[in-house]
Amino acid sequence: MFGKMIFGVITRQKKKLMLIALTVALGVSLATAMLNVMFDVGDKVNQELKAYGANLNIVPKGAAFINDMYQLDEDNQNEASQFINEDQLVKIKMIFWAYNIVDFAPYLSIAAEVDHHPVKVVGTWFDKHLQIPTGDEVNTGMLAMKSWWQIEGNPMTDDNLQSAMIGESLAKRLNLKIGDKITIDSPKNHNSMALTIHNIFHSGGIEDNEIYVTLSTAQELANKKGLVERVEVSALTTPENELARRAAQDPNSLSRNEWDIWYCTAYISSIAYQLEEVMPDVRVKAIMQVAESEGAILQKTQLLMILLTVLSLICSALAISNLVTANVIERSTEIGLLKALGASNSAVALLIIIEMLIIGLIGGVIGYFMGLGFAQIIGHTVFGSSVEIKMLIIPLVGLMVLFITLIGSLPALKMMMFLKPIDVLHGR
Repeated sequence: MFGKMIFGVITRQKKKLMLIALTVALGVSLATAMLNVMFDVGDKVNQELKAYGANLNIVPKGAAFINDMYQLDEDNQNEASQFINEDQLVKIKMIFWAYNIVDFAPYLSIAAEVDHHPVKVVGTWFDKHLQIPTGDEVNTGMLAMKSWWQIEGNPMTDDNLQSAMIGESLAKRLNLKIGDKITIDSPKNHNSMALTIHNIFHSGGIEDNEIYVTLSTAQELANKKGLVERVEVSALTTPENELARRAAQDPNSLSRNEWDIWYCTAYISSIAYQLEEVMPDVRVKAIMQVAESEGAILQKTQLLMILLTVLSLICSALAISNLVTANVIERSTEIGLLKALGASNSAVALLIIIEMLIIGLIGGVIGYFMGLGFAQIIGHTVFGSSVEIKMLIIPLVGLMVLFITLIGSLPALKMMMFLKPIDVLHGR
């Protein structure tokens, strides 16, 4: 009997109830889209920010800071303390957070001359294919990390051993263009090398006065085979909090539980710590301006998503409240008759709630799939890629439907409880 009553109400008032379902669907669709984007936005925002530079810098532990402080002559120091072995760089992709390392590129700088003009020559990986001992294969290099550079000509590759990229300012000063031949002299190392200008680039920074060559070319020119000076690393990170800042100061100050949480979270400090674990002869410094900017942008973006979700649910609940109240007023005679026949307030309230939950469920299912579509539109429009569907959203959608349906029905239920059968049945 109870089921027949619910079925009868739904079939008799299907237009009005479908309007309620549509209201639920619109609210749930926006909330679903925002939640899917919010759960995926961390990686998306980080990926976007990776295009603007590295957030970690790896340098040799020994000489780098001593040279800066005391200006010691590098000839008086052990070469191994001034450079990093190139063969060790694959270990960067062997830490716990290896998949958070997006790109990295080593550098070797040389003071040289071109036509008796002093220049800085920098060797690097442009697009290096690496075989990782774990069995993975990765492509990494400077071009991916400096994607904002405006490069004239075809991209450099690590096979262009006789070619060079030259900065725009230096090219203008030396009156060079693509295809010209230059001879790079390294008086200190008593080496010279003839190269062809393969690219002219504009970076907007001091790099516009530099020449970039393959790492092996720079190593040959500097007599530093298999060595690099520093490595820039671009990593996806979690915004820093108090725990991460304490760990950055002294990891040993953490309790065992705090240490486990910190180590197993992709804080920039924990990634730096893990890199130093696998490469004990280096020091890893976080570029905090980049890391903190990423964290601030990510937190504000996620907060915006949460606010939009909450506002959409509140608006849906208010709209449903008006629609359900109007529905109860229209059915006041029916409700009064039920009460006159002995139905209690709780029984009538249960009837209305079940009706609304059924309609809300229909609207929630429609809204969920609409929200998935909206999420993909946002992903492709804002980030240029699809948004990963999170299964966690499904139970959240169920809770959202329950929330907006119950909250929206409360005013109508309150009105129903004070409805007197004698007044309704007499038309008062």
